[in-house]
Amino acid sequence: MNQNWGEDKAEKVYDPEDRNHNHDNGKLKDVGELSVERLFEDQEVPSWRKQLTVRAFVVSFVLSILFCFIVMKLNLTTGIIPSLNVSAGLLGFFFVNTWTKLLGKSGLLKQPFTRQENTVIQTCVVASSGIAFSGGFGSYLFGMSEDIAKQSSNTHDFKNPSLVWMIGFLFVVSFLGLFSVVPLRKIMVIDFKLTYPSGTATALLINSFHTPKGAKLAKKQGRELGKFFTFSFLWGFFQWFYTAGDDCGFASFPSLGLKAYKYKFYFDFSATYVGVGMICPYIINISVLLGGILSWGLMWPLIEKRKGDWYSAKLSDSNLHGIQGYRVFTAIAMILGDGLYNFLKVLGRTIIGLSYQFKHKDVSSDHPTADHSSQVNSEVSYDDSRRTQLFLKDQIPAWFAIGGYVAIAAISIAILPHIFHQLKWYYILVIYIFAPTLAFCNAYGCGLTDWSLASTYGKLAIFTIGAWAGASHGGVLAGLAACGVMMNIVSTASDLMQDFKTGYLTLASPRSMFVSQVIGTAMGCVISPCVFWLFYKAFELGVPGSQYPAPYAVVYRNMALLGVDGFSSLPHNCLKLCYGVFAAAILINLIRDLVDKRWARFIPFPMAMAIPFYLGSYFAIDMCLGSLILFVWEKINKAKANAFGPAVASGLICGDGIWTLPASILALAGVKPPICMKFLSRGRNAKVDKFLGN
Repeated sequence: MNQNWGEDKAEKVYDPEDRNHNHDNGKLKDVGELSVERLFEDQEVPSWRKQLTVRAFVVSFVLSILFCFIVMKLNLTTGIIPSLNVSAGLLGFFFVNTWTKLLGKSGLLKQPFTRQENTVIQTCVVASSGIAFSGGFGSYLFGMSEDIAKQSSNTHDFKNPSLVWMIGFLFVVSFLGLFSVVPLRKIMVIDFKLTYPSGTATALLINSFHTPKGAKLAKKQGRELGKFFTFSFLWGFFQWFYTAGDDCGFASFPSLGLKAYKYKFYFDFSATYVGVGMICPYIINISVLLGGILSWGLMWPLIEKRKGDWYSAKLSDSNLHGIQGYRVFTAIAMILGDGLYNFLKVLGRTIIGLSYQFKHKDVSSDHPTADHSSQVNSEVSYDDSRRTQLFLKDQIPAWFAIGGYVAIAAISIAILPHIFHQLKWYYILVIYIFAPTLAFCNAYGCGLTDWSLASTYGKLAIFTIGAWAGASHGGVLAGLAACGVMMNIVSTASDLMQDFKTGYLTLASPRSMFVSQVIGTAMGCVISPCVFWLFYKAFELGVPGSQYPAPYAVVYRNMALLGVDGFSSLPHNCLKLCYGVFAAAILINLIRDLVDKRWARFIPFPMAMAIPFYLGSYFAIDMCLGSLILFVWEKINKAKANAFGPAVASGLICGDGIWTLPASILALAGVKPPICMKFLSRGRNAKVDKFLGN
């Protein structure tokens, strides 16, 4: 899970308290009692080369395209991205298992499908779709564009997207994070025994798939996923027919009334966000709705009454010196307050954890040697010893990691200033000197809490490099580009360590994990820009009120402006409001950490509350409906809801996400929907009828 709900990758919109205490620990206890490795004792573990099969990467490539479309759509709509690890693991198992069964019946099967190969697929897909997030297509990278620049006071510093430079940029910055933490894999996974809850949960899922009972359940889950995938895809197709103009179609249905619709309170019939709501914890969905009520239900109507006093009455609603400035900058203040608090919290836990590890380090006693005849060794110690033995078997030399980092850093320092002339070589050198330390901190903190602070480190780069460059030397673009460099390093570092944990628990070789991550990252560096380019050419991106408003692009650009220009660009009284919201975000987090866990689960997350400040509450209503469906389902049959809820949610997200591919092709071909379905008030409808009658 990432601390920044709406910004950070994959997967990861989960409550760490719920994950750690309600799920993982219980599962780990069961693993200890049943001994997973005893179940697979008769199965030979394939060598690391045999784990990297052609079919695994073919399936990974297909799934990477699917997941890149999903993540891109989420990036450009609200920025809330749930964990897709479960979907990746399930779909990978379903596809390859079907493949091997068909080959088995024809007598052509040469190699059975193993959990190690399943882990390789999951790693490759998550690495690839992760680039769709860390590539900044919905945040810093698109924030450089002219379309977003027009919405700010700084309209001359921009760089429009281009397929060539985007792919080149991602290739020179996306691999450094992998090399920066490779030498630390033994320390993190074995010596420190970090939990990495997402990696552990994924490993438990994959291990269960490859038992007879788990395979049977996975087949049923795959059937449910396919059913709701089809429904979601067809529903998206059906809605398309009614969207022939602005504010047309089911997405503009004023389900709660016209007044509520004006203030962004309505259900927009999005299967994607109903599915996201089923995956997200209840408190996240409630937090988003609460943020929408506070902002669009209370704050913005009150500020609108100050029109002509706090801001000019002549300004449009989309002008940053008007009401839009209050919406954007208060959201930024809440995001920064939440980010600062959690950065200090995770950094503190990292320092305390490290000091404890070094004081009490006794590796020899932590990993007893497996002894089948010994009555002293428990089943858990057998699992640990077997996993440790295989994890240490295929070493990745330290010289390879260090040499790779230095070589890629040198290439990057040489190439990046040609892509962004505002980003000087010495800015990049300073980033790369500090990046391994920050990557380690992020990977370690993620192992403790499951919180990746990639976007927080990215914001740190925005402010430091932006202020260093200054307004006269393109500080806005320099800050945004530096954000991309930093985010890609720390994000891929924590992802790789999560994968090492998954591989450790499934007996997948560290070498196969590393190779899979590298190949997945390379796929993502090509697939993600191509998918974004399709959206960019087919749809209107970044415009308030459009189908794809890209809210975080505006937020990130205005963060860069704050870093360069200070607070001079803020509307009247906006700074006071920002101070209050910033302090409130810190206070809410502090209260949640201080109160008993029984009550902490009812306290909202400021990061989730901040998202609707700019966008509105329409997607929050979708998400809350998803929560309600899951809640009722759990009351009727909790076992079925737990087993099939994630599959149903994944089907809804995947079907609606993949519909954007044919929708993009239709838009590029100039094929327009035949009908505009609009909803008008009685008075306006009478005027329309009168006009048409004349």
